[in-house]
Amino acid sequence: MTKKQKKMLLRIIISFVLLVALMLCEHFGVLPENIWVQLVLFAVPYLIIGYDIIGKAARNIRHGQVFDENFLMMLATFGAFGARDFSEAAAVMLFYQVGELFQSYAVGKSRQSIADMMDICPEYANIEENGTLTQVDPDDVEVGSVIVIKPGERVPLDGIVLEGESLIDTAALTGESVPRRTAAGEEIISGCVNGSGTLKVRTTKEFDDSTVSKILELVENASSNKAKAENFITKFARYYTPIVTIAAVILAILPPLLFGGGWSEWVHRACIFLVISCPCALVISVPLGFFGGIGAASRIGVLVKGGNYLEAVAEMTTIVFDKTGTLTKGEFKVTGLYPENGFTAASLLELAAHAEGYSNHPIAESVRAAYLEQSGNEIDISRVEDAAEQAGHGICVAVDGRNVLIGNEKLMKANGIQTDNTSVMESGTVCYVACDNVYAGAVVISDTVKEGAREALADMKTVGVKKCVMLTGDRTAAAEAVARELGIDEVHAQLLPADKVTRVEALLSSCGKNERLAFAGDGINDAPVLARADIGFAMGSMGSDAAIEAADVVLMDDDVRKIAAVVRIARKTLRIVKQNIVFALAVKALVLLLGALGMASMWEAVFADVGVAVIAILNSMRTLKTD
Repeated sequence: MTKKQKKMLLRIIISFVLLVALMLCEHFGVLPENIWVQLVLFAVPYLIIGYDIIGKAARNIRHGQVFDENFLMMLATFGAFGARDFSEAAAVMLFYQVGELFQSYAVGKSRQSIADMMDICPEYANIEENGTLTQVDPDDVEVGSVIVIKPGERVPLDGIVLEGESLIDTAALTGESVPRRTAAGEEIISGCVNGSGTLKVRTTKEFDDSTVSKILELVENASSNKAKAENFITKFARYYTPIVTIAAVILAILPPLLFGGGWSEWVHRACIFLVISCPCALVISVPLGFFGGIGAASRIGVLVKGGNYLEAVAEMTTIVFDKTGTLTKGEFKVTGLYPENGFTAASLLELAAHAEGYSNHPIAESVRAAYLEQSGNEIDISRVEDAAEQAGHGICVAVDGRNVLIGNEKLMKANGIQTDNTSVMESGTVCYVACDNVYAGAVVISDTVKEGAREALADMKTVGVKKCVMLTGDRTAAAEAVARELGIDEVHAQLLPADKVTRVEALLSSCGKNERLAFAGDGINDAPVLARADIGFAMGSMGSDAAIEAADVVLMDDDVRKIAAVVRIARKTLRIVKQNIVFALAVKALVLLLGALGMASMWEAVFADVGVAVIAILNSMRTLKTD
């Protein structure tokens, strides 16, 4: 409990004790009969518990924001004092503040998961100067600097490990409790906690561009992206509050003028009407429900950028996957060499490795790694010149003065070279190689399916996703082999980045009115598709910054199984929010009617306001659970 909450609890206890004592005195007839003395006595517990509500209402009136719950409570309790219902006026304010304290505690609890994630922010970075470590602000560390991370310290910046070996705790980012081993040459991301070994790391990003900084920015901005239900409640409260205030004034004035009778009775009814009409239950519980859902997702290592995206996930019926890095590991290895026209397997691989000499694509790296493993030699980059990449097709390059083409079948066809697929046995990505316009053969690079990918797709069908689609730039045979293994409903292969957008747009047009399409990807080429889909899921661990920026939901550990878990959380959140809206409006409508007819007392009014709010808050807190 925070200091502010403890102070409020103390005020509640003091006010409650004084109010009970006064009510007992009133019951046993020992309270002074003078009405002004009674007013002063009951005003003491009232002001102890309600001075801040009156202060807020007065400040809001000065700023032109008249109609809010503070104004309603002030008006209702002042009216109760005017009708000489002193004990009820103080009791209404007391129970209202009990509800506010409960709300504050509930909001604090729902924020806890996200607050835990905010703790990933590092306080300092260690830089070695003249043999001693100096602590500096991570903001002041330049790219390329060498930092030292001691055991138990939080990783302050993204970088490459130069020296040392350790286990890294990524639980705060990914929700995964199992530590990951890291060693020299491997990437390390900020926000993780170093285990038992000391690491020297060369930074690759400034703090503002680091993983931890981007995550904190996403978390801080999450509450600004409101769901349709939240926007509805905001608009509803804006019109609802002045309407019920005017209705209460009419209820207090019109009946005595038209039908006669005592003014105090109708003023009392109007006060009850005002207490009942306070929209606390809706204004508090609906945003709290979405906030709780976002918190529950963050606990399993998934960042949802706002309530509107959580709402869209709940309506998801179609999901489209990129293949490489999303459904497969993206760890490529040469699994087949098929030389043609006098080339040997060794000469084909040598030619392919040198042709890929300047490329940093994972496929190119796997070809170079295979050449190093087979020949024991690094490639000689001096043999390579005039490299020109043809986006989505391959590379045109000169190796030893010979014109070499390496890429997909489209590149070969564009240059009038006939390829041969009949001898290729393995499923995987095929790189065709040509030398001086002669087909040299094919290199097959295979990728392995991610653990849990098949389970992830089965789970999605269980939670109600109707169609799972895969888009890839890979050849048709390789794509269909992966699709069969995973149980994909629909597959489209040999696509350029622009083709993926076209396919997604076609799928979007086939979705129903209340159906949403999601796309899950990890590469920079996926950013346009992530932005075009109704919901974009990005792989946050190894995904590109562009993909994470364009996405609406970020999976911090790249585990596609968590998509189904987020769908469950989103649907549970939306279900709870709708329950709260229906329950609050139904109870208020009933008690408002009873209050206007004089059949509800101030105590029923308190239940319709504070009681309904507490029940709705308790219901909203169920969104915090991830089951």
